[in-house]
Amino acid sequence: MDAQPTGSTNHGFSFEAFSAGLLAAFVGFASSFAVIIQGLTAMGASQREAASGLMALSIGMGLCAIFLSFRTKQPISIAWSTPGAALLAASAAPAGGFATAVGAFLVSSLLIVIAGLWKPLGRAVASIPAPLANAMLAGVLLGLCLAPVKAVAASPAFGLAIVVTWALVARWRRLYAVPAAVLVTVGIIAATADVGHLDMASLWPRPVLVVPHFSLPAMIGIALPLFIVTMASQNIPGIAVLNVNGYRPDPGPLFSITGLFSLASAPFGGHAVNLAAITAALCAGHDAHPDPARRYWAAAVSGIFYVLFGLAAGAATAFVSAAPPILIQAVAGLALLGALGSAMLGAVGDQKDREAAIITFIVTASGVSFFGISGAFWGLLAGGAIYALARWRRAHRV
Repeated sequence: MDAQPTGSTNHGFSFEAFSAGLLAAFVGFASSFAVIIQGLTAMGASQREAASGLMALSIGMGLCAIFLSFRTKQPISIAWSTPGAALLAASAAPAGGFATAVGAFLVSSLLIVIAGLWKPLGRAVASIPAPLANAMLAGVLLGLCLAPVKAVAASPAFGLAIVVTWALVARWRRLYAVPAAVLVTVGIIAATADVGHLDMASLWPRPVLVVPHFSLPAMIGIALPLFIVTMASQNIPGIAVLNVNGYRPDPGPLFSITGLFSLASAPFGGHAVNLAAITAALCAGHDAHPDPARRYWAAAVSGIFYVLFGLAAGAATAFVSAAPPILIQAVAGLALLGALGSAMLGAVGDQKDREAAIITFIVTASGVSFFGISGAFWGLLAGGAIYALARWRRAHRV
């Protein structure tokens, strides 16, 4: 394990950091931008609003990474909430459309700020039983992860081309598997879609300010699950990755600052900016530089490239809109398979909590909605009731 980088004074830029930062940004953007677009569209966003949201997220997380890395001199990698986007994609559009979703984004971001400033809320999120949080996430991801199979059934040639590319590249280097599948999908779209009639003006992203609308069902069914998923699946694991590599930042300020950047991006359609987990390992590990004190440059470089990729959000969204939806869903599903596997393993690993986790998973995956509130909330509520009942029975047996 690397030592905490406090004694070194050599904080210069390096080629290793540049390479690691570029790789982290490319993998982070290419592997999951389709999930982001899918989630925003499911919430009722138009093509222009989805492009604005993708741009706001990419620029927001880039600026946040640059700010935090230089401020702390630690490789604080930032990402958008891919599990959060999957939650949105699996939920029905709220009454009131995208404006109501943006209101929920703002509330979720505010909760993240408060969780960083007010320790009891942060502890409350951390105290949510891991099996239930993982089961809820697995239920959210299941629908999207079925998309590759449905794509093969609906369009065997194109679906198989995407899936086989992903499988072959994964055998060589799993990190590049989803970006390779994205490139194949881009080739298919370019060869088959009527891209010649794309509105050229739409290729350059323009920020679209959405006036938020607030409703209680959206607060309960979107904002609260989005907050829980982002904290449990992104922020807390992000801190763990930094700790494993020898860095010990104070989590509270990091949560609050990412929440502030989320608040800034929400009016333009961004759902959540948070600590990175997977790409954090690229910037915090030995490949970013042998000297731990110089690795913060890798996270800063990734931030610079995220900002640049944000300028391509319009083209990415327009291209996705020209494709058959099932192909985009297939790429999104492949990007989430690893997260689904980890969530399912975490959900059923402890036998005594397995029943509660399964209930959470089933109710969430069913997609049921009551009173305009999405299944993720009801899944967590149902699983929590079974979890509490099991704890009560065990306590009274003793």
